Amino acid sequence: MALDVGDAAPDFTLPGADGDVTLSSLRGQTVVLYFYPRDNTPGCTAQACEYRDLRPKFDEAGAVIYGISKDSLGSHDKFTTKYDLNFPLLSDPDLVVHNLFGAYGEKTMYGKKRMGVKRTTVVIDPDGVIKAIKSGVRAKGNAERTLALL
Repeated sequence: MALDVGDAAPDFTLPGADGDVTLSSLRGQTVVLYFYPRDNTPGCTAQACEYRDLRPKFDEAGAVIYGISKDSLGSHDKFTTKYDLNFPLLSDPDLVVHNLFGAYGEKTMYGKKRMGVKRTTVVIDPDGVIKAIKSGVRAKGNAERTLALL
């Protein structure tokens, strides 16, 4: 079942550096979830740094940002420290939440089909309803394009 604009965002709890984060506990705020393949890769680093740099604009819009990948909390900690990231990264090693939001599945890379993380961005309104969901997004410019959706 694919999620679409207007659907209730499925609730989840994932670990982050400051403890578990439960989506339903964020009601009353606009939530940006961005799913990315891997810490410390060129595209993912560019994407994370863009969210870092634009964080004040997300704050002004009343939106909180969460990056989600299958990487461990240890990997996230190193990535956050190395690039001075100013928003939480959540760990989904079993890809449960990735699958809930359609951020994992078959994709084509270099002409070959394989299973993998689909770079996906989801905007959830303060009532927990999906306002925007974009799959297969480009890393560069993703944060700027997401701001325009708020």
